[in-house]
Amino acid sequence: MPEHKIATREEWQVARVELAKLEAEQALRDEEIKRKRGELPWVPVDKEYVFDTQEGKKTLAELFDGRSQLLAYNIMYGPDYSVGACPGCTNLADGFDATTLLHLNKRDVTMICFSRAPIDRLTLYKERMGWQFPYVSTYDTEFPWDFGLALTKQQAEQIPEVRQMVENPPEWLAFWASQVGAELSDGLRENPSYIAFAKEDGTVYHTYTVSAPDPFVAPYFNFLLDRTPKKRQDAPLNYRKDEYPA
Repeated sequence: MPEHKIATREEWQVARVELAKLEAEQALRDEEIKRKRGELPWVPVDKEYVFDTQEGKKTLAELFDGRSQLLAYNIMYGPDYSVGACPGCTNLADGFDATTLLHLNKRDVTMICFSRAPIDRLTLYKERMGWQFPYVSTYDTEFPWDFGLALTKQQAEQIPEVRQMVENPPEWLAFWASQVGAELSDGLRENPSYIAFAKEDGTVYHTYTVSAPDPFVAPYFNFLLDRTPKKRQDAPLNYRKDEYPA
């Protein structure tokens, strides 16, 4: 017997109407959050940051590439990762394809990704994944620490949840550590986040940051899986697209 409930079309319609009410309420809440997000104050970025890119050294202002807005995703790929970036972050970044970049660029937004691993490793990983977006290294800069995109060892040790996961990791997290090739004490210090900046009258401003576990920091296909009957819990663990078991 199936574990899910079996119903008539009429019973399904009643249940669907009730769910639609909740979805409508959530949509209103989402609009309120969107409005408040737009009302966040802008903070001038006074410090000069210089990053390694595939085109050489660039400042934060130069990463805008002539546009007035910069949106970046911080992929969990620390300098201690010996295998590759976080598979979950990799799944998310797969959605930043050439079409996505085109639509953002046409709306005055430059989209890039950051990681703390050195640029040569990021370049090789980008080629392996077939990514089109600019991939920028924050290696040996103060940028990830200043903007909460990474934790120092001391900071990580002071967070009970992180310390507990390091000392007694669940099976999936131990598997994740093997996928990235890092000790959990190092691997969990990277913070998957979106971060946004604006440039106006020659000044760069920090405008927004959101970090996991916010639903916004998740692969787009999770949004689709949540609308399928068996949901994501029946899907395989996160794998990079070239590593799924046959």
